[in-house]
Amino acid sequence: MLIAVALATVFAAASVGGGLYEFLVVDPFWPKRPDLIQPARGGISRKRFWIAIHVAFEVMLIAALVFAWSQPAVRDPLFVALASHAVMRAWSGLDFIPKALAFERADPASISEAKALSWTRRSRLRLPLDLITCGGMLTAFVAAARLG
Repeated sequence: MLIAVALATVFAAASVGGGLYEFLVVDPFWPKRPDLIQPARGGISRKRFWIAIHVAFEVMLIAALVFAWSQPAVRDPLFVALASHAVMRAWSGLDFIPKALAFERADPASISEAKALSWTRRSRLRLPLDLITCGGMLTAFVAAARLG
């Protein structure tokens, strides 16, 4: 149980780190230079990181829930992490991902800087959900470590 919870916690922390990287390093610049986020034009491929990290986290979170099912002190914070992550993923899937893919495919000259700036500002609002997820995972990890 501890290994599954620990790995899921590491992946949750990596997700927070990836969000901070985008917020601090990528988002301040790409609205003026859309090619920075367009892999076809030599820009970064955000999919490579985000697909891998989300799949790894979700698989390990499910494994952690299975292993910790009989331990409420571990299971309950895992459910908090699951709920906040599910909200963030649903919101991303319905709003952010389709728009990000459109920005990646569009001719850079056709991208409205105002729309890009609006996307980056709204994207920051996902960070608190990632922090809740990470907090739930850290709480579950501490509880699992105390049991083990």
